[in-house]
Amino acid sequence: MYQLFSKYGLLFLKGMGMGAANVIPGVSGGTIALVTGIYEELIHSLKAFNLTAVQLLFKFKFKDFSAHVNLNFLIAVFLGIAVSIVSLAKLLEFFFETNELLVWSFFFGLILASIYYVGRLVKVWNISNAISLLFGVTVAVGIAFLEPASENTATWYLLICGVVAVSSMILPGLSGSYVLILLGNYQLIMLTSVSDPFNHIAVLLPVIIGAILGFLGLSHGIAFVLKRFYNATISLLTGFVIGSLLVIWPWKQPAETILGRNGEEKVVSYNWKIPDFIEIENCYALLMILLGIFIVWGIEKLGSLFSSNLTSS
Repeated sequence: MYQLFSKYGLLFLKGMGMGAANVIPGVSGGTIALVTGIYEELIHSLKAFNLTAVQLLFKFKFKDFSAHVNLNFLIAVFLGIAVSIVSLAKLLEFFFETNELLVWSFFFGLILASIYYVGRLVKVWNISNAISLLFGVTVAVGIAFLEPASENTATWYLLICGVVAVSSMILPGLSGSYVLILLGNYQLIMLTSVSDPFNHIAVLLPVIIGAILGFLGLSHGIAFVLKRFYNATISLLTGFVIGSLLVIWPWKQPAETILGRNGEEKVVSYNWKIPDFIEIENCYALLMILLGIFIVWGIEKLGSLFSSNLTSS
């Protein structure tokens, strides 16, 4: 019983980390899944929602269905995500509004430290894997400099937005909310429609369908390339994580904003700057970066400890 509690309790905490990360534009829940060691299991579990799973469900073979889709794992992780979004994530949002620099610094430390733990998953480093890494960095950095598109309410475009909305939980280094901003529909979907769903069902329905297709399609696609091109895929994902550091660089000033439904401003682009550590606030920010690095190290050590205990017993 203790072993089960330890295992699923830890999965719940990792899910909370994913949920909290998804609140901040520029931070990816997929990165947290990758650095905490549950990424591959998450992808393969989502991939298991196929025709076989549907047949087991309709035949009322719930035990076989649960084993097929790794249901206990998914419940623990997604319960953590849900609890985080309605509790811890709200606290993070408060701190984000109170002192944006310190929050960005904390997450910068988390992502910076995760590069080492993600990169070491690559079993062999060679020229092709280095090219994959560089390509991932280039794509992530390129996204940071893209200009936001105009709002588009076409059904096909909203379907694409739905796929993007779940991308941050599947693709490390890629923030779904940030890409929605670039697609021009962040205000329409997240600020207008989600806050008043019954009056915007025509917008939300294709987004939801796109999100479901995104979960199934991306999980199958990533599982396919992980199986056949493991090192190159992890190298690419590591590149995404490295490139995302530019998006969450703590020392930046808003360059362009959009007006939210309730009159609040939402930043869509930034100007980056080099910090002056003579200022005490920047020293605090540096401490938050170190705290983020320490937490990633602690999560890694804790995960290793639980894994070794479960293996030995």
